[in-house]
Amino acid sequence: MDDKETLRVGTAVRRRRKSLALTLATVAARSGLSVPFLSQIENERARPSPRSLERVAKALETSAAELIAAADSGRTVDVVRAGQYDGAPAEAVRCVVRGRHQLRATEYTGEQDTGREFQHHGDELMYIADGAAEVEAEGRAYRLERGDTLFLSGGVRHRWRATEEGTRILVVAAAGTVGHDDDTDAGPGLHGGDAADDG
Repeated sequence: MDDKETLRVGTAVRRRRKSLALTLATVAARSGLSVPFLSQIENERARPSPRSLERVAKALETSAAELIAAADSGRTVDVVRAGQYDGAPAEAVRCVVRGRHQLRATEYTGEQDTGREFQHHGDELMYIADGAAEVEAEGRAYRLERGDTLFLSGGVRHRWRATEEGTRILVVAAAGTVGHDDDTDAGPGLHGGDAADDG
């Protein structure tokens, strides 16, 4: 088992745990490993030793070999075409990265103005693909036009709205940091109805 295989096994561990409807705390109790360490493994920020991986596998009612095989099969390349909106109307919101990953990328098309202020735990990047938008952040207003990028560090309070018809905005942020915790699936968009205001 090389380092890359061991690191990538985190996705397989998470998928297996979810399929069994187990919490991190339950797996920690079964394996004797800490919740923070298990979370780091799942997010591929920590490399489990062969012995630790065996303990995790046993807690998940499987084997280390099966987890490694599942991790290997999870190495995919996925293209989301421009016309694919996964059931969402074209003048709305769509995720442009399918599945659960370490980041979330969402495209907003058309008029978008939630009227809400947001504050996220993690960093966020906004790119204006077409049109224009206005963003209020930390008491200042920013006008963004096609090709502009805005970076917001975690904790910055902000609100935004599209100001031109046909505006397309790409928002990228770390998964698990935008209005939902690590064990909750987010809604269709980072600023959609399921995104909580941390205020």
